[in-house]
Amino acid sequence: MDEQNLRKMVEQMVEQMISGGGAVINNKPSKSSVSQGTATAVSSECLPDITKIDLKSWFLLDHAKNKEEYLHMKSKTPARLGVGRAGARYKTMSMLRVRADHAAAQDAVFSDVSEEFVKKNNFVFVKTLCKDKDEYLTRPDLGRRFGKEELELIKKTCGQSPKVLIIVGDGLSSSAIEANVEDMIPALKQGLSMYQINVPPILFIKYARVGAMDDIGQATDADVICMLVGERPGLVTAESMSAYICYKPKHGVPESKRTVISNIHRGGTTPVEAGAHAAELIKKMLDKKVSGIELKG
Repeated sequence: MDEQNLRKMVEQMVEQMISGGGAVINNKPSKSSVSQGTATAVSSECLPDITKIDLKSWFLLDHAKNKEEYLHMKSKTPARLGVGRAGARYKTMSMLRVRADHAAAQDAVFSDVSEEFVKKNNFVFVKTLCKDKDEYLTRPDLGRRFGKEELELIKKTCGQSPKVLIIVGDGLSSSAIEANVEDMIPALKQGLSMYQINVPPILFIKYARVGAMDDIGQATDADVICMLVGERPGLVTAESMSAYICYKPKHGVPESKRTVISNIHRGGTTPVEAGAHAAELIKKMLDKKVSGIELKG
């Protein structure tokens, strides 16, 4: 379904619910009964996904003086401009979209990357010291360390003193990993192959913080580690991923030693573009034997 038809369907749905006519499904009112002008339970059928409408084309002002210029301004930012209001409040459509985006952000944090995704991409599964999601969110320090058995598996998988390691950590957004990794890693590997750099099997780390790369670097003595990790989601997107790249990461390495490619998602830096850029940065780090702010010197 294209965005224009989706928008019309959602608008009809909202109008029907406000007027007491029940929800609209497939452009038809649902069979929900109405009592005293209030819509009752919505049909069990799936409703349109309001988050599929691009915020940059979302325009709900009733009497804009220059709609074309307003839309041009909106095309430059994902900020919620032109959402309209009803008195001092948001319009129903705007409020529904905020709540939907907030729900997507919560889902990204509290859900896990699926086992099927890990197996499909032939990742080697390891887990930090966190025993569950609650401990991961409340004990960041445990998300930076591995148990003895996990470290042995990491050493076996990566070998000793590899030139480059690519690792994937779920971080604070499982959605970001599943949305971007499959496009970024092939581009990254292709870029590295141009420099005759091959990488060992890729680790997937459950309950990962960025500092987990330091524990891996300490155990393997890797020259460069590139960690792809899901970032804390917001209301603009729940699918933002970052690539943290560090030369000789070890315990206690300062954050200034890490080079970061951020905002990797379909509305920011695309995964393919990020993969190519990461390969160039890795080659530069290997040549200069530095990373982070020292790489800019």
